[in-house]
Amino acid sequence: MSLSRTRMGGVAALAASGAMVLAACGDDNGGSDGGSGGGTGDGGGGEASTLEQLQEEGSITVGFAGEEPYSYQDENGELTGATIELHREVFSALGIDEVEGQLVEWDALIPGLNAGRFDAISAGMSILPERCAQADFGDPEIMYTTALLVPEGNPMDLHNMQDIQEADATLAVMSGAIEQGYADEMGIQTQTVNSPQDGLDQVVNGRADVYALTGISLRAMAENNADAPVEVTDSFVAVVNGVEQVGAGATVFRQEDDALREAYNEELANIVDDPAEYERVLGPFGFTEAERPPEDITTEMLCEGELPQVDEGDDAAETTDS
Repeated sequence: MSLSRTRMGGVAALAASGAMVLAACGDDNGGSDGGSGGGTGDGGGGEASTLEQLQEEGSITVGFAGEEPYSYQDENGELTGATIELHREVFSALGIDEVEGQLVEWDALIPGLNAGRFDAISAGMSILPERCAQADFGDPEIMYTTALLVPEGNPMDLHNMQDIQEADATLAVMSGAIEQGYADEMGIQTQTVNSPQDGLDQVVNGRADVYALTGISLRAMAENNADAPVEVTDSFVAVVNGVEQVGAGATVFRQEDDALREAYNEELANIVDDPAEYERVLGPFGFTEAERPPEDITTEMLCEGELPQVDEGDDAAETTDS
């Protein structure tokens, strides 16, 4: 993927709109009395770092939002998902054999991390400038495209964000998710929901015309609700103010936990850089080579809001079935 890396005003405005759900993220230094990490950072004055504490305990607690196929509990209550399995592989290589989870609503993930309630976020969270100001992201793990969940037959003929805008359709979005930022920036009327299932219910019950989320999430949900009178559109890369919203998800750490993040990135590269390993770990959850991050997408560029620009006349980026 060849990118024109330019910081756009639209990205800055999108970041500002997202700040509403992240303004309550609390002290960037995190708490010192909660979570197995304890907010001790990289150590100082002889204190053990979070990485060292987790290695000694042999366990890490991650915050997750219950979104398939990233991180969720199965019908038996067992913690699973693509990012969970990825974390089991990476943290095991670091001498941390057990991954435990704490279910949290999406827009409470970063506040909970910074309050020390858990040690990292396992939710495939998109790397956005306003989030980077609140916490530190690891290297990209998953590439994202957006899709739409619509009533069966797609009666309003909606295929991208511009279609929703032009049709003046009512859009359901998950609170704090990246699609909410797209909609706010474009002036699209939204209803916020707390879970993917809530979004599906809004469409089924006619309270929303369409629900936007990552394509892989919507496909998984549609498969799990085969009797619901809905369908999922082809995936697309959203365009906001002429800027292609290339998205990548990553693990999130507290800002003081540099040693943990750097060790994680080193082991992560052994999986992301190897197509066969990536498919082995994430393939069972529907992830393919299309979701494996290319080398020219970095956390640094996404934190700076450096996204590719498209022709002003384009309504949307090319639709993809990734």
